[in-house]
Amino acid sequence: MRIVLVGGTGLIGSAIHARLSAEGHECVLVSRHPVTSPDRHHVHVALDVARTTDASKWKSVLAGADAVINAAGALQGQDMQGVHVAGSAALYAACESMGVRRVILFSAIGSDRDARTDFSRSKRDGEAVLMARDLDWVVLRPSVVVGRPAYGGSALLRGLASLPILPVMPHTAAIQPVHLDDVVETVVFFLRPGAPCRVALDLAGPERIGFSDAVALFRSWLRWRPAYRLHLPSWVASAAYRVGDVAQMLGWRTPVNSTAQAEMRRGATGDPEPWRRVTGMRPRHLEVALAREPASVQERWFARLYALKPLIFGVFGMFWIATGIISLGAGWNIGMSLLREGGLQENVAALTVTAGALADIVIGLAILWRPLSRYGLWAALIISLTYAVIGTVLVPRLWADPLGPMLKIWPVIMLNLVAMAIREDR
Repeated sequence: MRIVLVGGTGLIGSAIHARLSAEGHECVLVSRHPVTSPDRHHVHVALDVARTTDASKWKSVLAGADAVINAAGALQGQDMQGVHVAGSAALYAACESMGVRRVILFSAIGSDRDARTDFSRSKRDGEAVLMARDLDWVVLRPSVVVGRPAYGGSALLRGLASLPILPVMPHTAAIQPVHLDDVVETVVFFLRPGAPCRVALDLAGPERIGFSDAVALFRSWLRWRPAYRLHLPSWVASAAYRVGDVAQMLGWRTPVNSTAQAEMRRGATGDPEPWRRVTGMRPRHLEVALAREPASVQERWFARLYALKPLIFGVFGMFWIATGIISLGAGWNIGMSLLREGGLQENVAALTVTAGALADIVIGLAILWRPLSRYGLWAALIISLTYAVIGTVLVPRLWADPLGPMLKIWPVIMLNLVAMAIREDR
């Protein structure tokens, strides 16, 4: 089959693509950003679903397609109405006009029962738009999806599992984690000839557990001793979610934000029995699924680095901003005296200190703002090496300074390289 997979580079989309490709299907991957290394086994189309609200613009993508899988989604900080409703509506209209009957939509569990947030409401409205079409539609509403890959809520579970003290958020409801392989297997079932259609199913695991209990299972899987559970007061938890909102405004994709807060209060539970009846699937228990795939050292590294990533970028960005502010303020005379010692004239020294301080501030701001963070990190690396060279040439005695200003550049460079290594989200 030729299958158009919208959101094909995400957690669920990537797993579906891998399975379908292995079975010999041709996939047309649609995602917002072009892939850096195209795969010769599939066609990739860079397209922003939220902005593609004209059905005619989808027709070239759907040419020759036998089915469409819509796994595109946005949680917060993006145009949820555009992704889940307007752009998807144009896609479904194009499917209807071109005779592409089979459409599988990934929605969100509980959105049909209790739509508390813009995320849930837009998911619910997106379902309604599809159901109104004369298509062989299938709506799948997965709970928290877990598996060997990690992104979003799945990555958050691992990151929290790495903490020796587990912060327990108040007012969080139960979840029914569902394994990624079970989700993929369900998609394969509905792509088979004669598969049922016009059904909406909750993809929920067989047991309800608390979010903190799910974290504890991951911690056990990672072979760490149980963590002490610290129950956070409501105001501390709210502050943490607001920090996530700020990170979202700076372009970072974080599963901790005010939308997640509302969704966690609602929980992620559903009735898996209709899913079992229709497909014959027997969704696996989280503990059993984890036991079948023992954690390696790479998972332990990921969990620890995921928890540290916000601190690494936050502290590193603020470090550069602080050095710039200090250089223009309390450290001005120190910087000037060092440059005069190196033989620079007064006006040249003043210009150098000012330019360096402003560059530090700009670099720090770029590191904190994700769209420019790659350039900020490269600039930080280059300017750190430049400072080392200039300091060595102008004031070589700094290498013997007991406070080690020249030696401390190298740990800064190492942290810079770590930030560059973990910047990527997927």
